[in-house]
Amino acid sequence: MSDSVTTPLTTPLTTSRTHVLQIVGNAIVGGMENYVARLIERLPRERFMVSVLAPFESPFTDRLRAFGADVFITPITDEPSWHSIQLASALVQSRAVDVIQSHLPNAHVLAAIAGRLTSRPVLATVHGRALSTLDIEVQRLAGSHLGVVCRHSFFQAIGVGIDPRYVHFVPNGVDVEQFQPRPSRDGALRRRFGIGPTTPLVGFVGRLSPEKGPDVFLRSALSVRAQLPQAAFLIVGEGQMLKQLQTFVRRFELAGAVHFAGSQDDMPSVYNELDVVVSSSHSEAMPLAVMEAMASGLPVVACKVGGIPDLIEHGVSGWLADDADYESLALRVVALLQDEDLLLRAGRAARARALARFALEHSIEATTRLLGKLTSQREPRRISPLHEATRPIRANGAAVKAAVER
Repeated sequence: MSDSVTTPLTTPLTTSRTHVLQIVGNAIVGGMENYVARLIERLPRERFMVSVLAPFESPFTDRLRAFGADVFITPITDEPSWHSIQLASALVQSRAVDVIQSHLPNAHVLAAIAGRLTSRPVLATVHGRALSTLDIEVQRLAGSHLGVVCRHSFFQAIGVGIDPRYVHFVPNGVDVEQFQPRPSRDGALRRRFGIGPTTPLVGFVGRLSPEKGPDVFLRSALSVRAQLPQAAFLIVGEGQMLKQLQTFVRRFELAGAVHFAGSQDDMPSVYNELDVVVSSSHSEAMPLAVMEAMASGLPVVACKVGGIPDLIEHGVSGWLADDADYESLALRVVALLQDEDLLLRAGRAARARALARFALEHSIEATTRLLGKLTSQREPRRISPLHEATRPIRANGAAVKAAVER
């Protein structure tokens, strides 16, 4: 992979706004990427400007540019190269960055090094239910701040001895205006797969990877079909397990009932075609898919892992089952689909809970306050080793220019 820079490092930036450098450890379509995109889109532009350092070009980086961010590209690994360290530090210095926010452990490493070299505060946002060993080691060595999105991660950080002053709990949020209950019985996906308007449709939304448990979803679908043969199932997402899941569908003759929709751009419309959403993950923090479904007025049946019990009020706005207990997931789905009044009540309760507890504006406001707080607490600016090393280069350049002119 070749390094590339899409915006000049030395672009003059004269502004009173707080400049945030976002370092992202991946650039695919996923929960972390959606978090970063929504944050960049919603940060108050009169107060903030954003630059981004990403590992490769993708539709995600195109999306960030559309929101007004300057995007730079460099490899981002657990052991960053000197080139990547130098680029990150040069970005901070030449573009007057005030605070660095990182996403995923590999990005945390690069952010921590650049932050120490340039005396800038670093906020490493942990999107999973648990801190990685690398996150903990880097925090203790570099003194970076940790932002966590669920209580489980917060208590873990405190439990392993991280100073509470460096741990900040800022829950995820969902755009409750974009995701609203607008039921559609004749939407694009129902038409695409020939799913009739009266057919109950159960959805899985997420990456097709082991931690998300799409295989558990299919086992629950098999059990649901044994009790409700008319039910259909929609899997929205892509990932490494796709072929394995397709093999399962063929083996158990579910081809007419289980439909693979791939990634979808218009997720609000997808939710509006569903009746119930199942979250069968083995590990989660505060998953956007669950919050989006709730904001769309859908009850969610989920495995009670990580931060999911903080989202779903069991028996009111959704139902919880033990990890990998596909039979319990199926029983709850069947109970909902067989009782229209219960389905509607749970959907209304889910929407109300999303409005009261998980509105995106609350998350953005909390993040805005935290970034402002870290900027105000920034250490007095000192000459970093990198900055010191560049002084002779500038002086020599001026001397050469003068000599040529003579």
